[in-house]
Amino acid sequence: MQISYNWLKQFINIDWEAEKTGNLLTDLGLEVEGIEAFQSVKGGLKGIVVGHVLTCVKHPNADRLKLTTVDLGDGEPVQIVCGAPNVDAGQKVPVATVGTTLYDDKGEPWKIKKGKIRGEVSNGMICAEDELGLGESHDGIMILEEDLKPGTPLAKIFEVEDDYVFEIGLTPNRADAMSHMGTARDLRAGLIQSGVHPEFITPSTSSFRIDNRTQKISVQVLNNEKAPRYCGITLSGLTVKESPAWIQNRLKAIGLTPKNNIVDITNYVLHELGQPLHAFDLAKIAGKQINVKTVAAGTKFTTLDGIERELHEEDLMICDAEKPMCIAGVFGGEHSGVTEETTSIFLESAYFDPVSIRKTAKRHALNTDASFRFERGIDPNITEYALIRAVLLIQECAGGEVTSDVVDFYPKKIEDHQVVLNFDRAEKLIGEAIPKETIKSILSSLDIKINNITESGIGMTIPAYRNDVTREVDVIEEILRVYGYNKIQFKSKLNASVSKSSRFADHKIQQVTGTLLASLGFNEILNNSLTSPVYASLNDAFKEDYNVTMLNPLSTDLSVMRQSLLFSGLEVVAFNSNRRQPDLKLFEFGKSYHNFPGGREEYKHLTLLLSGKQNAENWFQQQQNTTFFDLKGSVEALLSRLGIAQWKVKPVKDAQFSEGLEYTVQKKQVVSFGLVSKAIRKHFDIEQEVLFADFNWDTILDLVQQNSIKFVPIPKNPAVRRDFALLLDQEVTFDQIYQEAFTVEKKLLQNVALFDVYEGKNLPEGKKSYAVSFTLQDEHKTLTDKEIDKIMNKLQQRFEKSLNAELR
Repeated sequence: MQISYNWLKQFINIDWEAEKTGNLLTDLGLEVEGIEAFQSVKGGLKGIVVGHVLTCVKHPNADRLKLTTVDLGDGEPVQIVCGAPNVDAGQKVPVATVGTTLYDDKGEPWKIKKGKIRGEVSNGMICAEDELGLGESHDGIMILEEDLKPGTPLAKIFEVEDDYVFEIGLTPNRADAMSHMGTARDLRAGLIQSGVHPEFITPSTSSFRIDNRTQKISVQVLNNEKAPRYCGITLSGLTVKESPAWIQNRLKAIGLTPKNNIVDITNYVLHELGQPLHAFDLAKIAGKQINVKTVAAGTKFTTLDGIERELHEEDLMICDAEKPMCIAGVFGGEHSGVTEETTSIFLESAYFDPVSIRKTAKRHALNTDASFRFERGIDPNITEYALIRAVLLIQECAGGEVTSDVVDFYPKKIEDHQVVLNFDRAEKLIGEAIPKETIKSILSSLDIKINNITESGIGMTIPAYRNDVTREVDVIEEILRVYGYNKIQFKSKLNASVSKSSRFADHKIQQVTGTLLASLGFNEILNNSLTSPVYASLNDAFKEDYNVTMLNPLSTDLSVMRQSLLFSGLEVVAFNSNRRQPDLKLFEFGKSYHNFPGGREEYKHLTLLLSGKQNAENWFQQQQNTTFFDLKGSVEALLSRLGIAQWKVKPVKDAQFSEGLEYTVQKKQVVSFGLVSKAIRKHFDIEQEVLFADFNWDTILDLVQQNSIKFVPIPKNPAVRRDFALLLDQEVTFDQIYQEAFTVEKKLLQNVALFDVYEGKNLPEGKKSYAVSFTLQDEHKTLTDKEIDKIMNKLQQRFEKSLNAELR
């Protein structure tokens, strides 16, 4: 949200520097994210002076150029070459002197230099209004008033306004501060605590009067739940034209482009008071009726942006006797707005139900200044005041007269909140006692009415526009932010208690796991549980019917709860790859959510993602891509660290993997991992391979608690290693060799490892060679060659019989 400092000063007379004021606003909870200088004319017309054209003749070397002699008020006329068709002797014109900086239509600066044009010296530039930023015309140079004195700075004539603009990161709960008046109201409270007691000045509406009642309009609010308050009035005899410079400057300062005086005033009041307004061309209102109601589902309606939209049965509409004219509180219709031909208007000011407006705005993917405020909750008691304020501004800028009474439909007043504050409770939450008089002063400065006060607490009435202050703790927060968080002293003594929890608690196992993965080079990520419904169609295991759908989504891309952590993880991979960070090792703890026919369920997961190179580029070793076995090693290292062993392995059956494995323990799936399928990677525009592991964290927590740790001494007797080079059929896996080996010898065989694989030349077709090591050890004695040979012979015979293996 952008706030003009000059605009703020219309409410509070303050001479502080902008930076100091910004610091105070930040301390008050209205965080100022940046302060930018603003000039109503870029460059401030610095170096631009009034010139008097003394002579004007045709350029000797160019048909379309003229040589002029211009008096700049310093007694020495200068020669300027000018190409404008309307330049002539005797004129008073704006001249950019040598060294002046001007700005092109893209805002890029360029400097006026002394030079020659077609052989003739030119000492400056006679300017058109668009070259100075004073208009859009480029038909010719700008002609000034004849009575102006040569040499007068143009900045004095056009009253260039310098301003500072605060960029405020407004939190969603602070609907009351979504205007200059609301921000000024907070600033006043902060100034009072700083020892400054400024007067709070609000725009006067005492001059308002009804001129006649010739343009009465019938207003019916047929849905008062969605429109608790609705005000309107008609004005006639208006002249639609450009707004005065002061209104344009205010709007430009906060990033708005002026359009015409009527529209600009509705925008002005919106940002001044926080009340959205809408002006309808009275001539386009059929039957002189305004009906605030919902319409049939499927009704077609074209909005101001020219897009035809299909209305929902819950969309609140502003209609005339025949048709909808506006989506209430969100966006106007194409054919009911103010144009240059408009002479009479119906001006609307209303309080609409925040939930209704938010649903409508999200339903149609519309985000306007009006909907932004309505859906957060505006002040219901400022509706008529803002309307009258706008009427007076319109009469000031567009003429005309008020031709109807003020219609004010407000059947059930929205009441202020009643809250009781306990002093002891406030001291406990704040951490120190704030003087009661200070508390009273803060509450009064926030327009909170004190009803009664006792030794123990205060009873108060909170204004309705503070819809975020409804509880005692909310009031305490208000007191603390105005008093100043920085004023609260830290105690020299810190007390803490140690909570007792099981070593198998979820957070402790996560800590152990995270520490291990970090040591392996992984980085933790944390993704949003909300995701796109499109992802459910990328894997046959998921169904769109299983999506847990949000009733009031932030956007279509965040409208369902995720069924898998894979897709949000791939978004991270794509994001980093697109920013030249392709080498990734990531892990995430999170949940998946499912709306099964039998009910909703959620599951805990740990996921790993690997992509890119194994190590950073260096001179010592050649770079290699991350492989399936890198992921497999990380998976098994994690399971071993958690004490989970004796898992069974089988190929994974999941469309999200092009190939992979699944580990089970006690017939429960522990983890599935593998290479993400090319089709899924293509959806995210990821070209490099991605490896993914998905741990069932609930199962892991169960298995970890079953561990019984045993400590045994390190064997004193040496281990012995023997190797086999086995010629095998292509379809034989190392896992089969591993399982067969331990079937033959369970007591002395400690480990079986594969250390070389060969396929190709000099081997029979359909064969491969595995070099396998076998580690043998007896805890009680040193093994003899006879014992070792006996075991190795048994292994050889078993491999030959069950795996059709041959020793090479």
